[in-house]
Parts: sequence; C-alpha cells; structure tokens
Amino acid sequence: MKKQLLTVAAAAGILFTFFSASASAGEISYNVKSGDTLWEISRSYNVSVNDLRAWNNLSGSLIYTGQQLAITTPSNNTQPSTVTASGNTYIVKSGDSLWGIANAHGISVSELKNMNNLQKDMIYPGQTVQVTGTRAAPSAPVTNVSSNGTYRVQAGDTLSKIAVRHQISLSQLKAINNLSSDLIRVGQVLKVNNQATVSAPVAVQPVQQVASVTNGSVNRLITEAKKYIGSPYKWGGSAPSGFDCSGYLNFVFNKAGVSIPRTVASIWNATASISSPRAGDIVFFETYKSGPSHAGIYLGNNKFIHAGSSRGVEISDLNNSYWKPRYLGAKTAF
Repeated sequence: MKKQLLTVAAAAGILFTFFSASASAGEISYNVKSGDTLWEISRSYNVSVNDLRAWNNLSGSLIYTGQQLAITTPSNNTQPSTVTASGNTYIVKSGDSLWGIANAHGISVSELKNMNNLQKDMIYPGQTVQVTGTRAAPSAPVTNVSSNGTYRVQAGDTLSKIAVRHQISLSQLKAINNLSSDLIRVGQVLKVNNQATVSAPVAVQPVQQVASVTNGSVNRLITEAKKYIGSPYKWGGSAPSGFDCSGYLNFVFNKAGVSIPRTVASIWNATASISSPRAGDIVFFETYKSGPSHAGIYLGNNKFIHAGSSRGVEISDLNNSYWKPRYLGAKTAF
C-alpha cells in the first residue's frame, strides 16, 4: 500500500513538473499567426521591437507564420531590456513609444513631453530624451535642415524616418511635397513644414539632360547589382552575407541613391507601371502566393538579376520555362 502511494505521488510530481514547464514555456513564447508583425506583437506584450529582435536573434523585422518567438529574456525578466537610462537621459530604440519610456521610468507621458519640449508623441530611433529632472533646454535643430524649412535627403533615409524626425505625419510630408509614392532619392530637397519654400525655382531640365541623369542612375544601379552575384539566399536577409529577393533590391537601390520599400508587395505599390521593362526597371513575379511575391532588376535582352532561393544572386532569363508563366509585369523607380 505504501509503495502504491509513493508511486502515485511520484507520478503526480512528474505531471506537475511537466505542466509547470509547459506553462512557463507558454508564458515566454508566442506562435506567430498569419498577418502578425513584430510591431504588433511588441505592442501586445508591452516590449520593444528591438528586444524581440535581440531575444530571437533576428537581423530584420521579417517573421513567418508558425515561428516561435521568445517574448522575454531567458531569465524571464519581463522588463524591456532596452528601456534603460544613463543618468538623466535615455536613447530611443526602434519600437519604443513615449508611453513605454514614461512607464519604465515612473513618470507620465505629459511629464516626459514637458521635460523634452515635445509638442507631439512622435519620437525616432537614436533620439536622446530626458527622463528625470525639469524641462530640457531646446533641442538642437535636425541636421541638414535649412533655414527655409527644407531637408536634403541622405543615404539611408526613408519618408517615414524624415516625417518622424520633423514631427509631422507621413501623409503631411507627402502632401506638402506633392508625392504620390514613398520613393525618394539621395540629394532630393523636401519641404518639412507647410511654410517651407524652395530657395530658387526649379528649372525644367531639357529632355536630353533628364535622360542623361536617368541613364547614369541606371548604370550605377546595374554595376552595383552585379557586385553581389553569388551572394547566398537568406530569408529576411538584406546584406551581402545573405539576401532575400526584396532585401537585395532594397540594398542595391539604396547603394545607387534610390530609396525603395523593403517588401515585394510594398515595392509593387510604390513604383510606377510601365508597358515593357527597360534596363534598371523592376520585374515582378507570382511564385509561392498570389500577387507579387518575387522581383528582380531588368538588365535588358530578357535578362534580369535577382536573389533566387536556390542559387542566391544570379542572372536569369525572363523567357525560361519557370519565370515566363509567373511574370506579372514591370515597374520603374526612376
């Protein structure tokens, strides 16, 4: 009888340990669902996107359905590791919000805004904010902003980053600059407030001169694209050590001085349709899902360069038996 009781107790202990471990595992992980984004998951669990990337060894923001994401550090510390201050200040990380920073430092959002002379709730990565003390001194003007309220686009800029940095919405920035897409170019001058004026009227370039500028950009793009032939394929990759198709396009266009979105679908939506591709245009394909899901740079003579999932960055033929029936069309970023 005593042996039976001991056996039952041991079995119960094993079951308890099993269910406790399962519960613990459930508390620190999340199974990615269709349509999820890192930003949405970070908001749901009150952590930053930067933390999610660090805890899951992610180099970018791409995730996939069924992926298991760690929601806390291995020690199960639920305090976001990125919300730490040095002295009286804190450097904003990707995914941070004023509410998250204020909550982590035991102050209200209004106090945080007052200390930093913020009129709106927009902040940007790399920004230094005061988290203790009294009202901060007025912040220095944003680099590269002229006295007439304009900003010259730098390498790596996106419309979203510029909008946040100047505390206006993306739609406002596009409206005051008469932009119909999110495409911008290095050296382009943008108005960053409604009162901004361009110092001198923009002269209309002769057709021949415009063509010359475009040809120069295309040549730079194709030269840059060919540098990475042989680079391996990596899901979510956006560097020469490993590219996926849209990461490759984003990287190469940025090197050539043209800013395009990160995903195939968003590139499709942001670029202008053309009847037939020319060198430097983007060709789109329908592969593993409906709609545009793969893309490459057209080189001419029915050839295009892209990051393929089998052999990495390579040159392929539009008319081969695989690509021809999957071709959706071409669009241009120039």
